[in-house]
Amino acid sequence: MTVSILRKLAGALALALMVTYGGAATFTGSPMLEVSQAEAQSGVAGEIPGSPRGALSQAEMWRAVRGGIEGTVSIPDQQAAVLVQSDGEFWRAVKNGPLSQFGGIFLLISVVAIVAFYLLRGRIRIDHGPDPQGRTILRFNALERAVHWLVASSFIVLALTGLNILYGRYVILPIIGPEAFGTLSYYGKLSHNYLGFPFMLGIVMMFLLWVRNNIPGKHDLVWLAQGGGLFSKNLHPPSPRFNAGQKLIFWLVVLGGGSLSASGLALMFPDQIQPWAGTFAFINYFGANLPTDLSMLQETQLSVIWHSFVALVMIGIVIGHIYIGSLGMEGAIDAVGSGHVDLNWAKEHHNLWVEEELAKEGASGSQGGARQPAE
Repeated sequence: MTVSILRKLAGALALALMVTYGGAATFTGSPMLEVSQAEAQSGVAGEIPGSPRGALSQAEMWRAVRGGIEGTVSIPDQQAAVLVQSDGEFWRAVKNGPLSQFGGIFLLISVVAIVAFYLLRGRIRIDHGPDPQGRTILRFNALERAVHWLVASSFIVLALTGLNILYGRYVILPIIGPEAFGTLSYYGKLSHNYLGFPFMLGIVMMFLLWVRNNIPGKHDLVWLAQGGGLFSKNLHPPSPRFNAGQKLIFWLVVLGGGSLSASGLALMFPDQIQPWAGTFAFINYFGANLPTDLSMLQETQLSVIWHSFVALVMIGIVIGHIYIGSLGMEGAIDAVGSGHVDLNWAKEHHNLWVEEELAKEGASGSQGGARQPAE
């Protein structure tokens, strides 16, 4: 490695350490990165009301209440018979503690990784330059582009409004104040609920359109072994219409988006959709010992944790996908813009697919292959 590359690497690592430490200190609230469970809304978590020197019956009563003792009620909601659901304290501690803190750090690491990649590699150019004759090839038709932007646009809004639910009161509230933040969060939650449905529709359509092109094949191993040629110039492993990296993104979006959709529906319709008891029962067949007698509230709490976790992972990875598909790679954005990409770009990144398309054009005279620029 040259001195220049070593200097860039040292700078990238230093930047990564500084941003990661800053993010960790922000989300843990401690310069020593100490992580503690969230305290109860009033008093200390786990505290039993009453003086230890008071009547024994008072202490015993509150121990029973905190243990989930169930009384009787005359209203339809039988869950109201449980005065205190202690599982809720653990749920809140996980959500406001490790999930929020380390989720934020993961997102920061994703951004730092992109910055480090840019400093080391720069923008990925077309090694042979754009086609001198200006020829292009159709990468995605109008329907495919519409489905891509349906999923992408709805996911971006869902991600931003979801992040506001997790971190807004720490980041945005101090800046814009409680009234503006309340309005923002209210309409953000409405957007989150309603845009979940076009996102689900887009996931289904994406699966139907592209699943046949995203089945793993022998060329994917070569692509992965060579890092897709992303870290070296003039290295372009053979690739069909979708390379191994794109296939991984496809399955992440389909499976992760499907899981997000299921848990999101469970949160919107908690009295009708309760997936965790059945899921735990299935896992127990493999030797686990998970509880299967879950209340609606426990189902909802589990859905919140899972929904947040999967969303954070997807957001962190999709950030990298957005970078590579736009600023990070010359010519890539044209695929979901006009639908036509430069012929040299296509030959370098998807040579096997280009050969198939040109062969089809030669056999049938279709316009799906290379075309001359418009006059």
